[in-house]
Amino acid sequence: MANPRLKEKYFKEIVPLLKQRFQYKSVMQVPKITKIVVNKGIGAAVADKKLVEVGVEELTNITGQKAVATKSKADISNFKLRANVPIGAKVTLRGNIMYEFFDRLITVALPRVRDFRGVSDKGFDGRGNYTLGVKEQIIFPEISIDKVSKISGMDITFVTTAKSDEESYELLKAFGMPFASLKK
Repeated sequence: MANPRLKEKYFKEIVPLLKQRFQYKSVMQVPKITKIVVNKGIGAAVADKKLVEVGVEELTNITGQKAVATKSKADISNFKLRANVPIGAKVTLRGNIMYEFFDRLITVALPRVRDFRGVSDKGFDGRGNYTLGVKEQIIFPEISIDKVSKISGMDITFVTTAKSDEESYELLKAFGMPFASLKK
């Protein structure tokens, strides 16, 4: 199996670019994406348990890797929620599957968002990780619109080895992440 397009781009173009831009002494200092976590909270799952199974199946189809159900940690009476009740789904992507998913996200899925003007650059956490919220799962071509009973969103977190948000921003931008030009 051949290397994913973005993995080759990382080693051939992004590493030399970032090494020169941030004056790294070694290529090992250049930040890289270690994993992508796709998380989907399903609030209505408290009433209908089948929604979690549907969410797990959708994430599995979108990412190409088996998703798992996430469970609540505590009892919250205001939400009629008990501990250890399935309330969402998540999948952690690493290696080639991660690069393939990232490639499909920036080339196929994000351009399908209605009135798309780029992703916000406000999703950085201060430690070099970036989280992006997607409002509709139907932007992914793997999801058939006819079979969707309820439109739901998801969070996609990019975990990097970057030491700062600026390094992480430059890394993701070099990969082709379409950031909206909000910075003035």
